[in-house]
Amino acid sequence: MTFGMLLKSCWTALASNRRRSVVTIVSLGWAVACFLLLMSYGRGFDVSLRHAVLGIGPDVVWMISGQTSLQAGGMRAGRVIRLERKDVETIRESVPLVARISPELLVRSMIQQGDRVKRLLVRGVYPEWGDIRNIPIEKGRWINADDNRYRRRVVILGAEAAHRVFGNRPAVGEEILIRGLRFTVIGQAATKVQLALHSDPDNECLYIPYETMEAWRSTRFPDNMVWMAKSPAVRKKAVRQVRETLGRIHGFVPTDEQAVRIQEYSDTLRLIDAISIALSVVLAFIGSMTLGIGAVGLANIMLTSVLQRTREIGLLKALGARRRTILSQFLVEALMILAIGGALGVLLGMAAAAAIGSLPFLGFAAGKEMSSEYGRLPLIVSGWSILISLTVLSAVGLIAGFLPALRASRLDPVEALRYE
Repeated sequence: MTFGMLLKSCWTALASNRRRSVVTIVSLGWAVACFLLLMSYGRGFDVSLRHAVLGIGPDVVWMISGQTSLQAGGMRAGRVIRLERKDVETIRESVPLVARISPELLVRSMIQQGDRVKRLLVRGVYPEWGDIRNIPIEKGRWINADDNRYRRRVVILGAEAAHRVFGNRPAVGEEILIRGLRFTVIGQAATKVQLALHSDPDNECLYIPYETMEAWRSTRFPDNMVWMAKSPAVRKKAVRQVRETLGRIHGFVPTDEQAVRIQEYSDTLRLIDAISIALSVVLAFIGSMTLGIGAVGLANIMLTSVLQRTREIGLLKALGARRRTILSQFLVEALMILAIGGALGVLLGMAAAAAIGSLPFLGFAAGKEMSSEYGRLPLIVSGWSILISLTVLSAVGLIAGFLPALRASRLDPVEALRYE
């Protein structure tokens, strides 16, 4: 029997049992669609969570003052080490691997605009801070060097801070009072989803030049410093050199990690990767079980087909049909059902993912006012998930189809002709 004749025979067999074939194909398609939706959720979870963690900045390193835990140069352990503003310039000159660095002062203040009064966090920062912390400006501009040098009373509002102070009215160009001092709004940041933080979310803060903060407190000792290396590849080396530089300035052992606490936020991505991999494995297992249930249905249908066509198989064998011909016929029938069901499942899965689009996930990380439209989890159907689903379906489907086909090929022709 030629391959064309085999395909025609298999198609005729499937068409003669149309209802049974359609039900099997739909069940397999449903299993593949469910698998793709589960995997697309896992992929979207990883993308959303990584995006939210990186919302604090592309490669931020955060430093705060600490207390020595080791003796150094005859000085006792337990000394308080305070970072100073002049350390910024020393690090810039001594550690060329540091691309940008900025001190930061934090003041929680009453903000007044007209009859609205809100209590928000004001950050005093250098112009580099915006690049380090990835602050996207939606309207206006960011702080520049002249603003900081001349201590200008200018302010940039985070997205939710602008909404709280101005509502839906334009903010850029307007004036607000911060602790009784008049500031001009020169910029408004776009909404950002941010999961990692060391104080209030960026969306809810106001930003002014670092030197302008001297109106309320000394700028000599910043609350913390943030910086970024020239590239992630040299970050570890840059951290080591920064510790050595600060150790030389403040008189502590560079290996004393308690003297100055340095946190690399990119290390958080390792935890995110572990969580995402674990979730993907669980979802893949559940999806594989769904595909397995579909394969059991295929095995039952093929076994039923063998029982219903026992006399036909006996007649074919009596006329000289070989075992491999019988085996091929039923195996090709199973493969045809698998192919149609798999294609249907891919189409259903992609259509469902496109129709759903995204699900609520990390809206709280964008702020109370923006929680419904930001931080959503997109359903992403990747080529790998399609390949995995079809591979798993083919593997379990072939096993499910092979066993009934093998049984059909081994039927005794005399017993088969006598089967009622």
